[in-house]
Amino acid sequence: MPVSPALAEDLAASVRELYEDAEYALLGHLARALAEDIDSPRWAELKLAAVGNLRTAVEAVAEALQQDANGAVAEALIEAYGRGRQAAVAELGALDIGRELAARRALPNAAAVDRLAASYASDTRPLYVRITRAVVDTYRSVVARASGNVLLGGLPRRQASQRALDQFARRGVTGFIDRSGRAWELSAYAEMAVRSVTARAAIEGHVDALAEINVGLVIVSDAPLECPLCRPWEGEILTLGPESGPHAIRAEHTIQPSGLFAPTRTVAVHVAGNLMEARAAGLFHPNCRHSLSAYLPGVTTRPPHHATPRTSYEDTQRQREIERHIRAWKRKQSVALDEQARRAAGAKVRAWQAAQRQHIADHPALRRKPAREQIGRAR
Repeated sequence: MPVSPALAEDLAASVRELYEDAEYALLGHLARALAEDIDSPRWAELKLAAVGNLRTAVEAVAEALQQDANGAVAEALIEAYGRGRQAAVAELGALDIGRELAARRALPNAAAVDRLAASYASDTRPLYVRITRAVVDTYRSVVARASGNVLLGGLPRRQASQRALDQFARRGVTGFIDRSGRAWELSAYAEMAVRSVTARAAIEGHVDALAEINVGLVIVSDAPLECPLCRPWEGEILTLGPESGPHAIRAEHTIQPSGLFAPTRTVAVHVAGNLMEARAAGLFHPNCRHSLSAYLPGVTTRPPHHATPRTSYEDTQRQREIERHIRAWKRKQSVALDEQARRAAGAKVRAWQAAQRQHIADHPALRRKPAREQIGRAR
């Protein structure tokens, strides 16, 4: 069977849940710390004196999250690599080379798995420092702004605190700022990093298995709702070797005639480049819909072209946008300081959920993913 990022997609779910639960816990710590003694005339003094307690609680959450996430990712990488390898066995099972591959009892490539685990750890290490800083800085800011508003005769302290908490909850614990300046939600960035690294593990397991039996060419599927990054590579043949750029080769036909003196058959193959450069250009990014399979000269045919459905790539991005709105209002609901604020946030959650249902109804090719609308597991 072909290999694709979707092969390891489910492995990111448990890691995302860890981050969602951590974010939920962090928002709860922040809201409770601010709500305590909120009607006391000494509220600001008490809050600033208690900042150390909040920092300790947040650091404990961050430390536990890091340990749990790293362990879960290590297990996911081994599983993803194995799935990629088994995909190669299933794909070539009817051929002699497939039976040869199936007969091998190779363990996951420890060096490859360790390298990918180190890559994930490096990508997410700044998150844990950012978590403590973001929560404590927000706490100090809310105390200062709420105290200032009261002293100036402006908003009541509870209302000022709620407004500041809402602003923080709307954007979530932003764990990472990318090159374009976009602030990623903590769980969204972590999930993206996990999906990326497990997809790489699955593809490397597949490619390593093919290399063992000297299959040096692969072909990219044609997928609907493709993004601009992947479109140039659809249906193209790639080499697993170092040769880059488009070029033509003559390859031995996979099925050779029998007989001692039978001539070797070859076929012309147009190669679009190598797998490394295709991935560097964006192929197999997180959420990529494409798959990769072995290309057997003279046997493999190019995949059929999928007609572009009425649903577009932009429609999928609108779905992601609605998911972000739902999560933002759920976070606001989780930091509500009173029942009125909780009900108001809940109404907004329901309104965006209705918008999501309508969007899915308008675009039948889309599938709703409830897990992407959560900020933590059901409690």
